[in-house]
Amino acid sequence: MSEYMERHAVSRLIGAPPGYVGFEQGGQMTEAINKHPYAVLLLDEIEKAHPDIYNVLLQVMDHGTLTDNNGRKADFRNVVIIMTTNAGAEAMSKPTLGFTQSKEAGDEMADIKRLFSPEFRNRLDATISFKTLDEQIIMQVVDKFLMQLEHQLSDKKVEIHFTDALRAFLAKRGFDPLMGARPMARLIQDTIRKALADELLFGRLANGGEVTVTINDQDIVELQFDQEALAAEPA
Repeated sequence: MSEYMERHAVSRLIGAPPGYVGFEQGGQMTEAINKHPYAVLLLDEIEKAHPDIYNVLLQVMDHGTLTDNNGRKADFRNVVIIMTTNAGAEAMSKPTLGFTQSKEAGDEMADIKRLFSPEFRNRLDATISFKTLDEQIIMQVVDKFLMQLEHQLSDKKVEIHFTDALRAFLAKRGFDPLMGARPMARLIQDTIRKALADELLFGRLANGGEVTVTINDQDIVELQFDQEALAAEPA
């Protein structure tokens, strides 16, 4: 919702007032719901939207309808609205003091209460907090990104393998307690994809082939090709 940070952005959701440019077009949200009355509406990072948008959502959550600036009503009674927010994420990521291993329930709610008014929070059916990713989940994220790369290279007739050491390196360096796994794609781009680029364009993988990607003691990505990978295996 970062593109709706300004006050005038409200008109993009429910349409421009009469006499303004785009008056006949309707709003992005109201028009979408009129076309698809049975839908899931995701409002990502709602805390970045202008507070006037919260007031618009109050009517939706209270009455199940929203009247655009053309006077037409959009029916939200069969729409599931999901809002995500990073509010409270920093509090959740801070280490606890003493010997307690988990945070008290509601530790993250202070930021939620500061950002959203009581009447807005009172209309929410539920507020769900997600814990930080554990090691097992992070490894699943690593495998997801590597499978995407593997699929892309298969179109170029390249069979690629990844060592456990490399996967552990990506899990450690590609995860941030505050940003989650977002840095993972950038890390893979700067290490694995960069190492593969020249070989795919002009080198030993230009016409396809098989390669194993590993990491050395200096945390530098290395490529091992067919016979090199076999020679590196213990007898």
